[in-house]
Amino acid sequence: MGTNENSLSVFALGGIDEIGKNMYVVQYGDDIVIIDCGGKFPDESLLGIDLIIPDMTYLEGNREKIRGLVVTHGHEDHIGGIPYLLKKINVPIYATRFTLGLIELKLDEHRLNRDTKLTAIDSDSKLELGKLTVSFFRVSHSIPDCLGIVFDTPEGILVHTGDFKFDLTPENHQYSDIHKMAELGRRGVLALVSESTNAERPGLTPSERMVGENVYEAFLRAEGKIFISTFASNVNRVQQVVDACIKTNRKLALLGRSMVNVVDVAIERGYLTVPEGMLIEPNEMDRLPSEQVAILCTGSQGEPMAALARLAAGSYRDASIHPGDTVILAASPIPGNEKDVSRIIDNLFRLGAKVIYGSGSSTGMHVSGHGYQEDLKLMITLIKPTYFIPVHGEHRMLHHHQQLAESVGVEKGNTFIIKNGDVVDFENGRARQTRSIPAGDTYVDGMGIGDIGDIVLRDRRQLSEDGMLAIVLTLSKLEPKIISGPDTITRGFVYVKNSEDLIKEVNRLVKKTVDEQSPENIRQWSVLKQAIKKTVGQYLYAQTKRKPMILPVIIEI
Repeated sequence: MGTNENSLSVFALGGIDEIGKNMYVVQYGDDIVIIDCGGKFPDESLLGIDLIIPDMTYLEGNREKIRGLVVTHGHEDHIGGIPYLLKKINVPIYATRFTLGLIELKLDEHRLNRDTKLTAIDSDSKLELGKLTVSFFRVSHSIPDCLGIVFDTPEGILVHTGDFKFDLTPENHQYSDIHKMAELGRRGVLALVSESTNAERPGLTPSERMVGENVYEAFLRAEGKIFISTFASNVNRVQQVVDACIKTNRKLALLGRSMVNVVDVAIERGYLTVPEGMLIEPNEMDRLPSEQVAILCTGSQGEPMAALARLAAGSYRDASIHPGDTVILAASPIPGNEKDVSRIIDNLFRLGAKVIYGSGSSTGMHVSGHGYQEDLKLMITLIKPTYFIPVHGEHRMLHHHQQLAESVGVEKGNTFIIKNGDVVDFENGRARQTRSIPAGDTYVDGMGIGDIGDIVLRDRRQLSEDGMLAIVLTLSKLEPKIISGPDTITRGFVYVKNSEDLIKEVNRLVKKTVDEQSPENIRQWSVLKQAIKKTVGQYLYAQTKRKPMILPVIIEI
């Protein structure tokens, strides 16, 4: 199964057992359609890494079969990897108008816009991509223009939800196409691929409208300047801030490049309504009374170089927080970011600010864009799939989603909890998971893509934890002896002036090691370097309980 030219296959290259770098592949025979191509920001263990993207080895090996990339929405974990895909494979991209605007910003940055075919779609579009007929239905999320995807194949109907919740009173009036979902269920769906982010949370996701009311209340109570930080892509939240500014007679300044870029795209394409003259430049704020100024900024996740972190540290050039100013964090920390966010909140309190923070439910300043358990069950009930594949979540979330699916009618044994790279094959109406393809992480470091591996990261961790020791010695070409040195240089290991005895002993041990080598081994630098590393490493660990990186440098004259 899976090799037949008339079989249907689905798998993930990213987005399973993680929140981020979503990338899914649907293949029927020789036709491949990619769903999303996201990036994921590294944690503190990945030193120097800028971005994590999916391993695209399979796609590179099957480039002639790829019919297009269909993008569900414009969040970074769904579009962040697109420039890196296009540098390897130039594929046509299909996305909604707002999502295309955000993608174009990325392509401009990477100078890829001219060569890429971009096609705008909406919930009424229909695409013929090889033997795959692709249609769409609108879903609610925390960014405009979000779509679920329907693949009509000779094997049956496959549905991918994208990221969604059921918001019956959405701020942007983009209502979920519940009637289309129900019609799919009536026709009969072979398999549903559904996101699982909030599968552990009971109930229904609250409506965005609740946040708008709470933002307005906070603006009414505030006395000085108001700083509000949220995800730049949350255009609904930005509109709520604009509306609160209108009602409280405040001008609005934007801080942070991504915030400025997204707002520009949203205004240009008609997704954000801002009165003429409301937006001001950051350097104009000081000309207005504090009670007439609001500042919308990036950095709600504690990013060290984002606007909020720099404001909290007092290092932002055009704006500063004074005692009595109000700071609102209108976003909940993504798991793993709690420590960075807490550090910023502490700094804000030190500046004398009034800080409104905490989980969205406690402050009313944020609601999730992802469906809770009742939303997820409603989706499954409407679609009525025979087979179910939970994605976009960590393993426990996928497991909870499986239980939810079985509670609303999916047969036991018809749910596939897979890993990135696991392929689910459908043939003659039956599904099986028996094979895998290469999948994993590709690290982006500066201009390098995929050239940083585990060994380099291990060296970086060792350098960050214990520092390094370089031992330079000069050998004679004519006879096997030291002409000068050894000279020992340390960085990040010990302070040389306070450790002269330790360094002297290292130099003595190096001399002794060289003297003990046979003439043949001295000529073999790799053998000599290994002997020096071993001797010095054992001594340093015994003395300091540290393992610095040891770099012998041998010069022959």
